Amino acid sequence: MRESCGRLFRLAFLLFCCAVGGAGSLTAGGKVGIYGIRMVPYGIDAKEYSRAGWGGGIHVIVPAPTLANIVAGVAGIEFVNLLSGTTYYQDRVTLLRVEQQTSQNYGRLYLGGQLGGHGNGFLRPHAGVNIALVWYAFTIDVVVPNDYNRENEIRQKLKDESKVAFGYDFTLGLDLNFNNAIALDGGVKYVKSFSVPQQLGEGSVTIHPQYFQIYLGIGMSFDMLSNY
Repeated sequence: MRESCGRLFRLAFLLFCCAVGGAGSLTAGGKVGIYGIRMVPYGIDAKEYSRAGWGGGIHVIVPAPTLANIVAGVAGIEFVNLLSGTTYYQDRVTLLRVEQQTSQNYGRLYLGGQLGGHGNGFLRPHAGVNIALVWYAFTIDVVVPNDYNRENEIRQKLKDESKVAFGYDFTLGLDLNFNNAIALDGGVKYVKSFSVPQQLGEGSVTIHPQYFQIYLGIGMSFDMLSNY
């Protein structure tokens, strides 16, 4: 796993350096974009501890003119609310039915490279790979429900903390370029995180969650921004 992460890191960093190094001036194809996200858990590790959620992000894309605007560097940040997950178990001493309710927020700071059209064309498909620093914020409550009156449940906050992990993503998308000024950008990302601690059930476990993101956003070219 470490060897695979190392290769991904080297690839993403190389693509980014090529793009930034070649972009002495910010030309056609470069943009700043904002986008909305629908993130869906994929696999047991993610589905057991989170549900699909909504979020948003912002990214900067810098193409390399010396590489015919086919390679670009990417940097961005995004946040998603993964809503809540509930684990049920029975206390061994009192035999009470107990719930552990976990609400979590998710954020990523990512850096990588993108291959595809970044020039003057209208349809600009692209694919990319990024490495990421991933942030999870957990709020965990222990609840003893009241079957007769839910408002009389017993609730205690078990933990409220943040964790940082590493991850990566693969991206496939399509950019619709309007006169090198405004662009509509959408696509799908496969996102993975490593060694994320989860305080659920009767003990702590470490998971390696995977997600799919569907994103749609709008970008503004560097040239257009410079006119403001």
